[in-house]
Amino acid sequence: MRITPCQAALAAAIALNLLVLLCSLLAPTAAPPSSSSSSSSSSSCRHPAALPGVTVILRDFPDGPNHDVAATARSFSSLPGVPVLVATEVAPYPPVPLPAGVTVLPLRPQPHRPPPRPDSAVRTLHVALVPDGARAVPGLLRRMRDALEASSDATTKVVAAAVGTLRPRCLALDVDIKAWTARYGHADPGADTCGALDGAPAVLLLRTRDLFSLPFPLTRPVATSVSLQAALRGWRLRLLPDSFPLAPRPPLSPHEQWKAQNSLEKQRRTLLELFGIKLEVLADGQRRWHGCAKDTPRCFGTIHAQTPQYLLAGRWTPPCCLRALRATARHVVAELEAAGVRYWLEGGSLLGAVRLGDIIPWDYDVDLGLYRDDLPKCRWLAAVLATGRPLEDPEGFFWEKAAEGEFFRVHFSRTNRLHVDLWPFYARPDGLMTKDTWLGHRQDVEFPESFLVPLVPVAFAGIAAKAPNDPRAFLELKFGPGAIENPEYPNPGVRRLAQDAQREPPR
Repeated sequence: MRITPCQAALAAAIALNLLVLLCSLLAPTAAPPSSSSSSSSSSSCRHPAALPGVTVILRDFPDGPNHDVAATARSFSSLPGVPVLVATEVAPYPPVPLPAGVTVLPLRPQPHRPPPRPDSAVRTLHVALVPDGARAVPGLLRRMRDALEASSDATTKVVAAAVGTLRPRCLALDVDIKAWTARYGHADPGADTCGALDGAPAVLLLRTRDLFSLPFPLTRPVATSVSLQAALRGWRLRLLPDSFPLAPRPPLSPHEQWKAQNSLEKQRRTLLELFGIKLEVLADGQRRWHGCAKDTPRCFGTIHAQTPQYLLAGRWTPPCCLRALRATARHVVAELEAAGVRYWLEGGSLLGAVRLGDIIPWDYDVDLGLYRDDLPKCRWLAAVLATGRPLEDPEGFFWEKAAEGEFFRVHFSRTNRLHVDLWPFYARPDGLMTKDTWLGHRQDVEFPESFLVPLVPVAFAGIAAKAPNDPRAFLELKFGPGAIENPEYPNPGVRRLAQDAQREPPR
């Protein structure tokens, strides 16, 4: 049978339309192609778009044999049309038989495999992060999804439901990245949303695009990780009155309880270190510190160009470091005063005392001047002078002569080198105070001894320390007019305070 040109054209048109229809069915929500990509978009089908429904991800489960992954996965995979993923760096071990259709989602990169893409494994519009031991309730995931989509508050991005008979507490949460601090508080009793959950496990449900817009979407502990990242974005969390059952388990032995608690604490420490959180202020006012112990190194390296590396990241001095510096300054001042050494606050430390009564929030050490003739009065300085070797005092502070020149340092400990610098000055015949080592800092200038006669007390780091008798004139001689009223970083040529004072872009 002979096909006419008209019939051939008609058949080609029908085939083309069928191809376009097939592509549109596979990608119903794809955006129209732009003019720059229309040719490539029309020539091939896109990946399927997200589908209605909820994917369950099991992420928070204990390491070792005391987990409930298989039973939890079996419970949720029994729900019609609910995909279940077990997200883990290492497959659960000892090995457990996972139900048919449950997929292990590896998170650890392997040299012989493509990099992990957990977002590509989720095909649904919503995702539920389910803790170990939870049991499914028919319809509850759908109600959580409906509650999220029905919310009139655009900042409500997470819906939660308790697991077990205990309900988590709803807390307020503020994360200050610049200050390395997370502050928890009591949530407003009249509000139906909060910033974080505490005290009991919960299922968290989010839109898939929101979860995977987070830089650390599946970092454990999941509830803490999501809450901290949500707080930085102004997201809110809504806790529903519904709950999922918690499977009964045999009681753990004391050793198993210790291992479980130790593992959870290790996860928290790793998470907070990853996020750069050094201080948690709890709702009851208690403080949890992370870093700057006597037996840990300080959390920043050698300072170059008077600019700590954290300043370049838009952060100020970690609060645990400020706490250690205060403790060191109070100890040194007490030793000097007990020995009758004439000392005074110098440089940026005096600036902090006059402005704030404390260390400047971005300063990384404390500077004290003292009379060189008084060095032998302090037993620790006298011992360093006599032996040429550093020494540790009974309270664990470490005294030494600085390698950079004729001055001394007192460190928070032998290991943690947060320190107070002690600068020996002496009077020249013309009445100017001078010293033998100058490091080229802006405040390194000679000054009249009259500033030190007499010395006066000033509030600093929780104590009354000694200061020059005219602090304003002394500081303006060192730093220039307006030094007190116009704060600036130590080296504005590298980074200026104004760079961090600018408003962050809206989220």
